Amino acid sequence: MLFNSPVYFAMFLPVVAAIYFSLVRFRFSLAARAWLVLASLLFYGYWNASYTLLILTSILVNFGIGGALAAGRGVKHKPHSLGLGARKAVLFAGVSFNLLLLGYYKYCDFFIHNLNWVSGSHIKELSLVLPLAISFFTFQQVAYLVDSYQKKTDERDFLGYCLFVSFFPQLIAGPIVHHKEMMPQFGRLRNLVPDWNNIAHGVFIFSVGLFKKVVIADTFAIWANAGFHPGAAPGFADAWAASFSYTFQLYYDFSGYTDMAIGSALLFNIRLPINFNSPYKAADIQDFWRRWHMTLSRWMKDYLYIPLGGNRMGAARTYLNLFLTFLIVGLWHGAGWTFVAWGCLHGLAMLVHRAWKQAGMGMPRLLGWFITFAFVNFSWVLFRAESFHDASQVYAGMLGFNGLPSQFPLAPLLKLSEIGPLTSLIADLQSGNGAVTTLSWIYILLFSSIAFLLPNSVQMARFIENDKHRFFFKPSLGFAFATALLIFSSLLSFIGGASPSEFLYFNF
Repeated sequence: MLFNSPVYFAMFLPVVAAIYFSLVRFRFSLAARAWLVLASLLFYGYWNASYTLLILTSILVNFGIGGALAAGRGVKHKPHSLGLGARKAVLFAGVSFNLLLLGYYKYCDFFIHNLNWVSGSHIKELSLVLPLAISFFTFQQVAYLVDSYQKKTDERDFLGYCLFVSFFPQLIAGPIVHHKEMMPQFGRLRNLVPDWNNIAHGVFIFSVGLFKKVVIADTFAIWANAGFHPGAAPGFADAWAASFSYTFQLYYDFSGYTDMAIGSALLFNIRLPINFNSPYKAADIQDFWRRWHMTLSRWMKDYLYIPLGGNRMGAARTYLNLFLTFLIVGLWHGAGWTFVAWGCLHGLAMLVHRAWKQAGMGMPRLLGWFITFAFVNFSWVLFRAESFHDASQVYAGMLGFNGLPSQFPLAPLLKLSEIGPLTSLIADLQSGNGAVTTLSWIYILLFSSIAFLLPNSVQMARFIENDKHRFFFKPSLGFAFATALLIFSSLLSFIGGASPSEFLYFNF
């Protein structure tokens, strides 16, 4: 799984870009696009070569079905080659193919496990390894089929479609992109020419993401893993440190990957949609989901919530549609009842928020932010825990049922003389013994403040997402120095780590 590690991803990227633009320079544009597809498949296959056939099969089937659904589009006075009933049947078959493929690999063992528990049977689980990015490329292609059925697209470029599905910068953890926003970019001739402004911006954003993942998120993982270890019963301080550590581990991990995806795609003059926009600054739960995994929220709204009826069928049906949408969001993230419960919690929160707004009630922004963050932090415990029992142990610790601290948990920070030399702090960090250490609280206070108060990396680059997707800062020596420092720090942290770390969202 080396290529899922951010540093190996960073090493893979310049090699691909160098060969790509070398082919472009000699005007082998078709070969350059083919190389990008091949490199993306190599990236995918290096993790598990047997699943390369899986993604290729998915691409072939969906390309064929999409073509059949869109046949006749754009030709005046010419009826579609398939009747309406046949087109609906083809769409149903195509969506079913994708969902069954996802269901088999992601939920089959979950189904067998629960069937055994309910019926007392002893059916052997298949122990399937989850294929890389199957949740992402499945939803991406379902959207393509629906758009083809609605005659919003008519794809005839197979090589371009392969690139749309397998493009390696966004393959691991999204964003979930639409055909209409990517295919014009892949087909634009001027995008084949190196753009040094895009390259400068891309390298800067990529370096910020790499630092977030390797230096910040992977450090938080030490305390999160200790507090959420199966069978652990953390005390008050340990439980809160573990909870906050996972909250910010997930934040910086996903935010870091999103930056790396946007930055690496820019090297090829491809603009990915913004997928992460400081969600911990949200003042309510609806605002949170407008900022967290934005393309997943968009997909769920366009292809699930609205087809269910959205808010067009009365209040009761609207509440039901909202709840069902978030139940599916939970199940999409993982095959486990803790994920279902997490999705249901967010669904209930959305219902409360909607009822509150419809009642005409308001709330001070600061109070709304505090309640939203407290709820999100509370719900992440279910998201992280491997079982309800493990989650209950962390919740018990947070509520003081596993023992209250004899002193204020941050007391060491108030007595700097007790902290000791830097070397002892580093040893404390590397030992991983217990979730709460002086350094863990320093990290929590420092990086929570950054998440709450400072602009995010896309804002730092002054990226404006509109029809032109323009950047408004000029590369300078200062940005070059900052980029080099971020990359150097990330490499040092990676070299000193115990093992290559994977992106958290790969698991979902």
